[in-house]
Amino acid sequence: MKTLPITKSALALLLIGSLALSGCGKQAEQPAGGAGQKEGGTAAATNGKEKLDLNWFINAPPSTNLPEPAKDFVLQTIQQKFNVNLKVTYMAPNDYNTKLNALLASTPPDMWRDMNGDGGNKYAVDGLLADLTPFISPTTMPNYFKHWTTESEVKNYQIQGGFYRAPLPYVKMSYRMFYIRKDWLDKLGLSMPKTYDEYVNVLRAFTFQDPDGNGKQDTYGFSTSGGGANLGYEWPELLKYGLLFPSFIENNHWVDPTLSPKMQQVLDDVAKLTQERVIDPDWYLNKSPQHIEKAIQGKVGVVMGVTRDFAYDNVPTSLQYRSKLINPKADWRPFTMVGDTPIMTKTGPSNPFLFPKTVAEKNPEKIARSVEILDWLASEEGYLLTHYGQEGKHYTREGKTIKLNTEAYSNDVVKQGDFLRIWSFFTNENHQPEVFGLTVISEGETDRDREILKFLTSQPAKSYLGASLLPPSGFDLAGFRKRQNELFSKAIFDDKSGKNWPKYLEELMTKYKGAELVEKYDQDLKAAGILK
Repeated sequence: MKTLPITKSALALLLIGSLALSGCGKQAEQPAGGAGQKEGGTAAATNGKEKLDLNWFINAPPSTNLPEPAKDFVLQTIQQKFNVNLKVTYMAPNDYNTKLNALLASTPPDMWRDMNGDGGNKYAVDGLLADLTPFISPTTMPNYFKHWTTESEVKNYQIQGGFYRAPLPYVKMSYRMFYIRKDWLDKLGLSMPKTYDEYVNVLRAFTFQDPDGNGKQDTYGFSTSGGGANLGYEWPELLKYGLLFPSFIENNHWVDPTLSPKMQQVLDDVAKLTQERVIDPDWYLNKSPQHIEKAIQGKVGVVMGVTRDFAYDNVPTSLQYRSKLINPKADWRPFTMVGDTPIMTKTGPSNPFLFPKTVAEKNPEKIARSVEILDWLASEEGYLLTHYGQEGKHYTREGKTIKLNTEAYSNDVVKQGDFLRIWSFFTNENHQPEVFGLTVISEGETDRDREILKFLTSQPAKSYLGASLLPPSGFDLAGFRKRQNELFSKAIFDDKSGKNWPKYLEELMTKYKGAELVEKYDQDLKAAGILK
C-alpha cells in the first residue's frame, strides 16, 4: 500500500480520515492484574514510580490475536513490573501504514514499529520523530546493546543527520528453505529433486499423478501468496538465475534481484508454470498464510518456510504437526533444487522502532518507560516469556537447556490466538535462543527434527551487505514497488511471458527513477566502505 506523505496539508486530511479509521485494528488495552514473573534480568524496578498510560502501535502476523487481558500473561507481567497501563494496537501489514499515518496526524502512539519501507526516513524529514539521544544508550538499554546490537551499528543506522531511530533486533541465522511432501515423492517412486528440471518434473507429478491417492486431480506442486498484488520472493525461479533474496553485491554494485534483466527469464518460467497449471492456480490471490493452509490440507506439495521449527514434529504451530492431524502419513522435508546456491543473503538492521517528537517534548517520561519495557523484552527473562511462555508451566529449565511443554503451550498460547507471535514483535518471532546461549528442546523432539536442523544450518548464505540503505530524498518507494508489481502481473497474466520485461524495466528505471534508487544505494555502500 502506498504510504501517505505527512505534509502539513496531508496532516489535516489525515486528521479527518482518522475518525473513520479509529475503529480499525485489534487492541489489548485493559489494565490487567495477576501475578507477574519473578523479578530478574536488568529491567529497572518501578516501585514508587508514577503509573503511566502507554499506547503502542505494532504489526501482527496474520491469524494472530491477543487474548483477553486475564489470559495474557505477558501483558500482566509488563503492567505489574513497570507500573503502566499498556494499550497495544496491532494490525496486519495491509492497512498498517494508513492507520499509522492517521494516528500521527491526531494522537500519535507513544512507540511504534515502522513498516513503511523507508525505515522512517519520511517521518524524520517531516520532523515527526523524537531525538533519541536522551533515551537510548547502553546505560538505558543494557540488554539491547549486550545481546542484539552495538553502538556502532546503531550509529551507522541513523538518518537525516540525527539520532531518530533504532533498529529492531533482527534474525542473525537464516532458516529460509523450501519444503516438500516426501511421502508424496515416496508414493510416486520419485527421488528428492536436486536440480531445477527435476523439481519441475515433481511439480507435474504432484499435479497429475494423484500423490494423495484419492482418485481426484485436486493437488498441485508449488504455492505461495501474492496477496493479489505481487510476485513475491519465494519463487525458485529467482534462484535458478542467481537472483538472491533480498539483494546482493555483484561487480562492485548493489543489485536488486527484481530489477535485473534476468527477470525476463524468471517471468518466462513463472508464466509457463502458471499456464501449465502445475502450481496453485490461486497463488496470486492467496493472502498469507493461505498457501500454508493449503499445504496443511494436502492441496500442494512444495512451499517455503523461514523458521527453524517450520516442519518440526511436535511444535503445534508447525506445518508438519498440523498436516499430520489431517494425514498421519504427511512428511514435510527441507530441500533445495539449486545445489550450493545460497537461498538468501543474510539480513541486517531493517525495520526500526520509533517515538514521536510531540511525546518526547510533552511527556518524555512515557518514552523513558517504553524504553525500559523494550529493554526488558530484549533480556533473557523477557525473551523467554514472549517466545516460550511461563517457566514451570510452558517450559522447564535445567541450566541453559529449555524443555518445552507442548500441550500446555498449545492450550494457553496457540489456542488463545497464538499471541506470543505478537509479543515477540521486538525480538522477532523467529526463535534465536542461541543469542542467550540457550538450547531449546521441544517435548518429544525427534531424530527427524534434529536432521532438519542439521540440514538447515549446513546451508550456505551470503554475508550481510554491511550497511543500511535509504532511498533518495523524496523518492516514492511505495509507488515504485507498486508499479513494479503491476508490471510483473501484466507479464505473467497478460503477456504470458517475460518478452516485454526489457521495456518494463526501462520504464521503472527512467519514468519511476529506479536508476536514482540504485545509484543512491551504491553511494550508501561506498560511504560505508563496502563498495570501492
